[in-house]
Amino acid sequence: MYPPAILCLFILSLSFLTPSPATAGDDTPTVYDVLQQYDFPVGLLPKGVTSYDLDPSTGDFTVYLNDTCSFTIDDYKLRYKSKVTGVISKDKLKNLKGISVKVLFFWINISEVTRDDDDLEFSVGIASADFSVDNFYECPQCGCGFDCNAIGEKEISGFGAYFNLNRLFASN
Repeated sequence: MYPPAILCLFILSLSFLTPSPATAGDDTPTVYDVLQQYDFPVGLLPKGVTSYDLDPSTGDFTVYLNDTCSFTIDDYKLRYKSKVTGVISKDKLKNLKGISVKVLFFWINISEVTRDDDDLEFSVGIASADFSVDNFYECPQCGCGFDCNAIGEKEISGFGAYFNLNRLFASN
């Protein structure tokens, strides 16, 4: 049997070799921090991202959510799959897969987001719509968007921009 002093030293030395939960993740930025590093607001992603992968040399990224995430904001239904992929660079998200908006009866993939000064342009292929960056400083929550107290109400407020069909299908 080891003397108590040696046992205490052994346990103490293990604590220095094992990273504590409080410091283990301090070096790794959150996915929301990464968005800001590329000049995007955090509200492009909903709350609850569980993890992400990013190749800084190519910009290829994958974002993981626990499950499919859907919510309605100002009568627009948005859906994030549990895995969202794309390529990120300063002021541009392209080749997006896993984020869609419901237009009439169809879910249309949002394929690109570009920042131009204080505006974000969302592209669904041949059509796009612009919104102020100010509308995306807060992260929406799965199931209820920005107003989780109004889940049963028909109109959910907080988005501040209108993604109407005329703007969505207007040619550039």
